[in-house]
Amino acid sequence: MNQLDFKGKTAVVTGGVQGIGAAIVKRLEASGAKVAIWDLDGPGKVDVADNASILNALQNTLKQLGKIDVLVNNAGIAGPTAPVVDYPIEQWERVIRIDLNGPFLCCRAVVPHMVKAGYGRIVNIASVAGKEGNPNAAAYAAAKGGLIAFTKALGKELAQTGVLVNCVTPAAAQTAILDQVAPEFAKFMLSKIPMGRFVKVEEIAAMACWLASDDCSFSTAGVFDISGGRATY
Repeated sequence: MNQLDFKGKTAVVTGGVQGIGAAIVKRLEASGAKVAIWDLDGPGKVDVADNASILNALQNTLKQLGKIDVLVNNAGIAGPTAPVVDYPIEQWERVIRIDLNGPFLCCRAVVPHMVKAGYGRIVNIASVAGKEGNPNAAAYAAAKGGLIAFTKALGKELAQTGVLVNCVTPAAAQTAILDQVAPEFAKFMLSKIPMGRFVKVEEIAAMACWLASDDCSFSTAGVFDISGGRATY
């Protein structure tokens, strides 16, 4: 693993207990960062879909770490596999609440502290589904497409503040979120990847951590593909 320089840096990773988030945490810590994990399964029980929970976590993190240099919005769910006409309304709302509202609420809370410091890196974990749409997963595709647009909007808002905002659009990874979808849907997603395999969480972490580093200095409001050749734009 190539080393990045995060000495003296602090980071928040949502959904950092397992999967992609855990891989990002591991790489950040191996590169010298101090990391706070905001996760419902973590010791702090942070719900990224609840503003009060986020504000409480923010205060606790600032007390522990003193500042937040990096925010990685990774927490998310896949939702059920179903056509739009059969998609449960409450499940649609749940996916949007966690996968799209969550990053909005986290950025809304953290950005003022980054702007005041004159420095920040925000990395949103979107999906190639947000670019292309996956049939029978409209809520997830809509949320991730919204997250891509949100990244572009926020990146432009903050372009002259020292706070850079980018997102990555992975193809499917072999994580717990893949277990949430039907086996035939997982097989369909694999068939769409020209490299013929799922992306590794360590590969996503490598790209996300570069975007969170000082080496990323002139990229903002950007969308970085990591889909094994699937994406067409």
